[in-house]
Amino acid sequence: MNKELEFYKKLKIRLEETSSFPTKYMFKFIIPADKEKFKKIENIFNNLGAVISSKPSKTEKFTSITVLVNMESADKIIELYKEVSIVEGVISL
Repeated sequence: MNKELEFYKKLKIRLEETSSFPTKYMFKFIIPADKEKFKKIENIFNNLGAVISSKPSKTEKFTSITVLVNMESADKIIELYKEVSIVEGVISL
């Protein structure tokens, strides 16, 4: 099994053990300071009622993004992580 598949499998187990759904879930990402990349992430969470905040790094080369959103299931959380992972240079925390 490839590493990505294994990671998401473990994440699903952890989420189901520690959360009761629906739940408020906090996503955290770091991206290169790029308005286009920020917009892409923002669009992924559009229409979900997400509260999105961002903060530039000290050097302003990177942006930290926090997304707080109500999630219905571990599968939906993983689906969103996978969508965000397509954005070049994103680091999921």
